Amino acid sequence: MNERPRPVTRANVRHALAMLRYGANPAATVYESIGPDFFLALDEGWLNLGLWSGDGGDAAEAPVAVRRLVREVAAPLPRGGDVLDVGNGLAAQDPLIAETVAPATLTALNVTWSQLRAGRPRLEEAGARGVNGDACRMPFRAGSFDGLISVEAAFHFPSRRRFFEEARRVLRPGGLVSTSDIATVRMPRGPREALAALSQLRVWGLHRTAAATAPAIASAAATAGLVDVEVRSVGPRTIGPALRFVRDRLEAGPGGAQAAGARLMLGQVELLWARGMLDYVLLTARR
Repeated sequence: MNERPRPVTRANVRHALAMLRYGANPAATVYESIGPDFFLALDEGWLNLGLWSGDGGDAAEAPVAVRRLVREVAAPLPRGGDVLDVGNGLAAQDPLIAETVAPATLTALNVTWSQLRAGRPRLEEAGARGVNGDACRMPFRAGSFDGLISVEAAFHFPSRRRFFEEARRVLRPGGLVSTSDIATVRMPRGPREALAALSQLRVWGLHRTAAATAPAIASAAATAGLVDVEVRSVGPRTIGPALRFVRDRLEAGPGGAQAAGARLMLGQVELLWARGMLDYVLLTARR
């Protein structure tokens, strides 16, 4: 897994420049710039942090961890129903979702056209259809699905509450929502923490409302009308090991502008994690 970091591309440069102006659709801008071969991905086509058994020091666990996370989030979904995957990335997870819950139909909603195009072969493998659209304005009729899954995407949405409202609308009575999300434990104290937090908002094109505690995320789901809301923290099995894995990969690779920029940004996230400012949560709720 200690492969050479790829050279800086035009898309990477556009991403750096876009830190000053992301436009009307920040998530699409970010993932257009990252492209389909993000050099720090834990495995090819996979953009989540993984659910680890170890501390991230074993690079061979990375491809296992990203798949384990998707299985964990998909497991509560009803089997044999109509399932919606919101924010499906490069679609690497969709064949695994199909394998885990054997849905009657699987639909993947993604705001980024380039990811839908890049993920087309995986969508075909999963027997899924890809739809371009916004998680807060889903282009589906009310009561279209029995289950909704969203893996590590909700912090990109303009509003978690509106996302949960849309989830409730498109689900049938008794339908289940299962998500993974990055939560904020506390707000910054002092300039160093504030700079680290701001850098992540800018790099990932996030609105300040992306910073939400686990109770606030649960409250957004309940306020949207979902019931039986349950939230579980798994930060030590996700964020911590993923940071260790990425740090080891960068230290094993050559230098260069791209690696230097990645190390700088990684250092900011490591600060937030070490100071107990971040968590990773799994949420389930019912319509």
